[in-house]
Amino acid sequence: MNRPGTGLVLAWLVIGVVLLWAVVPGVFTGHDPIAGVPAEKLQAPSGQHLFGTDAVGRDLFARVVHGAVHSLSGAFVAVAVGLVLGTLLGLLAGSAGGLLDDAIMRFVDVLLSVPGLLLALTVIILLGPGTVNVAIAVGIGSVAAFARLARSEVVRVRRTDYVEAAFGSGGRYVTVLRRHVLPNSLGPVVALAALQFGLAILAISTLGFLGYGAEPPTPEWGLLISEGRDYLATSWWLTSLPGAVVVSVVLAAGRVSRSIGAGLGRDRA
Repeated sequence: MNRPGTGLVLAWLVIGVVLLWAVVPGVFTGHDPIAGVPAEKLQAPSGQHLFGTDAVGRDLFARVVHGAVHSLSGAFVAVAVGLVLGTLLGLLAGSAGGLLDDAIMRFVDVLLSVPGLLLALTVIILLGPGTVNVAIAVGIGSVAAFARLARSEVVRVRRTDYVEAAFGSGGRYVTVLRRHVLPNSLGPVVALAALQFGLAILAISTLGFLGYGAEPPTPEWGLLISEGRDYLATSWWLTSLPGAVVVSVVLAAGRVSRSIGAGLGRDRA
């Protein structure tokens, strides 16, 4: 049995710690993420304030920890939107074929031709700013990637002998898709979902940095980086440390995604 490498263990550790931040933030910090002490503003990282303090004296580590729930929940919503809509489109296109397949995939090609951030901004203009709307916009931007992968897997599984045997034995079309085609097509899609989770955090943080996400003083990661940019020359920790957290989570999610994909490849072999 192969043991997981150090990089994979660290990746799962990062994901686990950040999830605990979102679920039980009080275990990791006792500071208030909203109220500050003006006399302690712009203090450098220390034992009392691990990430230092911001311009109004709020503990930055507390804001990062409490902000995890906003960034992670937004990423979960974004991945869920992309996964559900994209998989349904891919399943419909791959199983129906013909003109319907061509129409759906041409629509997917159009979505793929638009940069993800630009597509998300377009959706936000229609829905309005806010954490939930940003998450939905990011999720819509990932629909095309899920749809293309799901279609290719559905086409592959649809041509297997056991699926043909299920149809030949009198299985109903919807029943065969639900029992045989869809479950055996989801493996690579789940691996993509793990990768998209990290990318969704990055996209949500980017949109929060641009001012489309949570409203101040909500401790959302992108907003924290945006608030510290005016003090970058004198208080580097205000942007660097929240940014390092975002980068760490994105890289960890990518590493976990690669491990899931590699495991699926071994299973197929």
